[in-house]
Amino acid sequence: MGRLKYSITPEKEQSSRAMGTEHHISPKHALEICRTIKGMRAETARAYLEDVIALKRPVPFKRHNKKIPHRRGLVGWDAGRYPQKAAKAVLGVLINATSNAEYKGLDPAEMKITYISTKQGRTLRGWMPRAMGRATPKDTETVSIELILTEVS
Repeated sequence: MGRLKYSITPEKEQSSRAMGTEHHISPKHALEICRTIKGMRAETARAYLEDVIALKRPVPFKRHNKKIPHRRGLVGWDAGRYPQKAAKAVLGVLINATSNAEYKGLDPAEMKITYISTKQGRTLRGWMPRAMGRATPKDTETVSIELILTEVS
């Protein structure tokens, strides 16, 4: 697979970006997490993702919410879940972006998530053996996450 490119280039010089490629997570969970943390400050988003991993705060599921139970603590929405695996992947990309900001000499406490998105990654083909010599396809979807932090003035 070739190298992925960023969807957009940041307008300001006071920005940092990071990308995580081919994470073995659910695309639906990744989309809902990215929708939730977009616009948050980096430190707030990091604390939020750590709370999701610790099962303290749920992520509101606004699009993929069929047969999703209600969760306590959601403001303005009822359906939600605790997607731990996807939250760990997004948290890794966020930590990478804040490290890139520190390397550029920017203050990570003043950074805000201006752009975050998910893309479909490569599909890993697999087979599950069945009875009488048959097999069923068992494919694994991967997700690429890109994130851009911009300094708020």
